[in-house]
Amino acid sequence: MKKIISNLLLIAVFSFSLVSCNQAQKMIDAADQIDIKCNPEVLEVIAGNIDATVSVTFPPEYFLPKATLEVTPVLLYIGGEAVGTPFVYQGEKVADNYKTVTKNGATISEKVHFEYIPGMEKSELVGRAKVYYKGQEYEYPADIKIADGANCTYMLAETEGSYHYMADGYQEVIPETAEAQIMYLINSADVRNSELKSNDVKDFQEALKALADDSRREVKGTEILAYASPDGPDALNNKLSANREKSASKAFDKITKKLNAGEVTTKSIGEDWEGFQELVNNSNIEDKELILRVLSMYSDPNVREREIKNMSAVYQSLKTNILPQLRRARFITNVEYTNYTAEELADLVENNIDVLDEPALLRAAANAKDIDAKIAIYKQAVKKYGTDKAKYNLGVAYLDKGDNAAAKDAFSKMEKKEGNCYNNVMGVLAMRDCKLDEAAKWFAKVTCKHGKINQGTLDILNGKYADAAAKLAGSGNDNEALAYILTNQLDKASEAIKCNCPKANYKKAIIAARKGDVNAYNAAMEIVNKNQKFADRAEKDVEFLKFR
Repeated sequence: MKKIISNLLLIAVFSFSLVSCNQAQKMIDAADQIDIKCNPEVLEVIAGNIDATVSVTFPPEYFLPKATLEVTPVLLYIGGEAVGTPFVYQGEKVADNYKTVTKNGATISEKVHFEYIPGMEKSELVGRAKVYYKGQEYEYPADIKIADGANCTYMLAETEGSYHYMADGYQEVIPETAEAQIMYLINSADVRNSELKSNDVKDFQEALKALADDSRREVKGTEILAYASPDGPDALNNKLSANREKSASKAFDKITKKLNAGEVTTKSIGEDWEGFQELVNNSNIEDKELILRVLSMYSDPNVREREIKNMSAVYQSLKTNILPQLRRARFITNVEYTNYTAEELADLVENNIDVLDEPALLRAAANAKDIDAKIAIYKQAVKKYGTDKAKYNLGVAYLDKGDNAAAKDAFSKMEKKEGNCYNNVMGVLAMRDCKLDEAAKWFAKVTCKHGKINQGTLDILNGKYADAAAKLAGSGNDNEALAYILTNQLDKASEAIKCNCPKANYKKAIIAARKGDVNAYNAAMEIVNKNQKFADRAEKDVEFLKFR
């Protein structure tokens, strides 16, 4: 009898278990009735993170009142998987603190978060589900797909930074002058013979002779300027200046026979207040500051003369030491000196580097095509001249080479660690080290275009795509087109792409894929596939899911 009762109990337990199993299995079997939506539909990496909202809708009569459902979000990717925080739901007769699903069903939204790991650019977000019912655990036989992932387009950002070399100051053509002047007696326009034989005139003649044999210098023309000293009536002085213009022109013809002075132009200046101010300023005359103040206060020449004459003691000194120097005519021959060509600079660097001044040495470095040769010349400039400009340009050359440690060392030796150039390259170094907060502080101090471009790059890296597009608009920087892609301004992105390199065509392919333009996509991919790096990326890029 006991044996019969025992068997009956076993059968009852088995039957109860079977019933429980069958009911839980119904939930599992009806899993396809659950509606799952993900926002975004395709996962996206933003600033190194993958975030999405998953909305789950349970239909009426799906959820067992005493069941608990645990769903674990898992991101499957090349080389591994990342497990997220489980979502747990309970039936209305379960006395726990999970989100409740009644017999009428429910729609519940959950946040998922993963930190990006290389390989996740080709991934799949799934849910792994288990039902707990009356003390038993029942696993769903397969993962529930939620979304594809993950878009890494922002990682196309160029993060080497925008910067520039300081201007070398080298002049390919240098303006020069050869100059002489002849002096006149007061109230006279006659040229004295002694003036034509003065040392000043002789030196001028010798200079013109030397120019004839100088292949690097070219005479561009001569100006003859005639003046009167600013004492006496203004009308008289203007007439005197005009007469001196004529006599000076005749005198010039005499002293320049058979000499090339180029095209000659003449001009009567009148009263030479500009020369007067310069001579006074450079003199030791007592009360010169008062004289200069009068010149700044009054523009009328008659008032100026009256006020200065009122300073009787000072005026006597002016009559003796200043005014006679203003009764003159000047001969100014303008010359253009053609500086060393790029080829000559390269030769001098190799064979006679000591003759090069700093601007020439910096230009020779700028001309060098090989980065190591460029660095070597900048080192010579630092050694010879030791200026901040030479040290800075050396550091920038190291940036071009990708040697950040050497660049940092070169910049550290600058005397003045301030200003746009210095602050910008410090930000570039921080950005290259992925210290984005530090980089932002440096770029905030920069007012030139490079600082704005670099701030735009930081915005891309930080997921602030609209801000990036605003800062990079019209910059011509590589990241401009990318910022437009990330804000889905596809026509602007196309306009911003100027080159035909593999990276540029990769962006073109993204634009074409988003527009559904098969022909444009295929044309871009022909170039992309010639570069193994970008070809490999394209194979995994979710931007191109529709074309695979």
